[in-house]
Amino acid sequence: MEYRSFGQTGIQISAIGIGCWEIGGGYGSIEEAEFIKAVNYALDRGINCFDTAEAYGFGASEKSLAKALGKRRKEAVITTKFGVGYQDAPNFRDGSRKRVMESIEKSLRNLETDFVDVYLVHWPDRNTPFEETMGALDDLVKQGKVRAVGLSNFKLEEIKRCMSARRVDVVQYCWNMLDRRMETEIFPYCREHNIGVMAYGSLAYGMLTGAFTEEMTFDKSDWRSKRGQLANLNLFQHLFGPEHYLKNLRAVAELKTIAQRYGKTLPQFALRWTLSNQVISTALVGCRNPHEVEDNLGALGWSISEADMKEIDAIFARHGVVTKPSVWLETE
Repeated sequence: MEYRSFGQTGIQISAIGIGCWEIGGGYGSIEEAEFIKAVNYALDRGINCFDTAEAYGFGASEKSLAKALGKRRKEAVITTKFGVGYQDAPNFRDGSRKRVMESIEKSLRNLETDFVDVYLVHWPDRNTPFEETMGALDDLVKQGKVRAVGLSNFKLEEIKRCMSARRVDVVQYCWNMLDRRMETEIFPYCREHNIGVMAYGSLAYGMLTGAFTEEMTFDKSDWRSKRGQLANLNLFQHLFGPEHYLKNLRAVAELKTIAQRYGKTLPQFALRWTLSNQVISTALVGCRNPHEVEDNLGALGWSISEADMKEIDAIFARHGVVTKPSVWLETE
C-alpha cells in the first residue's frame, strides 16, 4: 500500500480510500453483506481511509461502516461529514454551533466510536458565520471527539475565511480527468498551506469505468438519473447531460487503448491519473465487493508517462470534452 501525509494532521493515509456514499442509498444498488466483505478486504490490503457522511442515508452509511469495521475500528481512519440535507434549514444546510454539536453525537453513535479522525463540513452554510462553525469544530478537537477538521465543496475565498478563524486541516473535492477545476485555485492553496486533500468522484461517478453505453439508463432513485434527487447539480449536466454524455463516452472509449499499453483496466488507469497529482492525499472510490477493491489496488506502484498525459488531453480536445467547466458543482 502507498501511504501519504494527510496535510499537517500527522496521520498517514492510504493513497486509495473507500467512499461509503453508495451503501447509504441513492446511488445504485449495493448489498450490505458484500460491502462488509469489501471493507474487511480493504483493511487486509492496507487501505485505512473510510469516508462517510451524515447525509448518506442519514445514518445508514455510518451504521453500515460501523458494522463492517467491527472490532477493527483502530485500523481505520474514519472521516465523516455534516451540514447538509436538513429539511428544517434554509437551502437544507446548517453550520450552526447547535447543529455541529448535535450531528457529531449522532455520528459517533452511528459509527460506534468515541471519536472520528476527520470531521468535515459537507457543504458551506452561507447563512451562518464561518467563525461560528469553525469555533464549534475546534471545540470538538479540544474535547477529543475529533482529531482534525475540514471542509468539502467550499470556494477558495470561503476556505480563507474559515482559515482566519481556525486552521483547516483537510479538504474534500471532486477531482478526475473530466473535472479539473480545482487545479486552478484550490490545489495551489492547499499545497502552499499543507492542507490534506481528499479526492472524491475519482472515477467520475462511473463514467471512467468504461462500463456505460449510449443506451445506458439509471434507476429513477439513482442520482445519475434525471429524476434522481441530486440531478439538479451542475455536475450531473457536465457528466450525464444531453450535451455532454455522448462526447464523454466516445472519449472514454479511446482512453481504453492507453490503459491497455500499461496492462491496466480503465478504472485502474483513471485512478492512477487522479493520484498523479501529488497534492492528493487519498483518492476515494466506492466498494461494492472485494473484487472492486482488488481492481482498484492495480492503480498503485506505477506512473503514466508525460507523453500519455498529453495524449489524454488530446483525446478530450478532439471530442470537445470540457475538463474545466466554468460552473461550480452546485446550482446557484
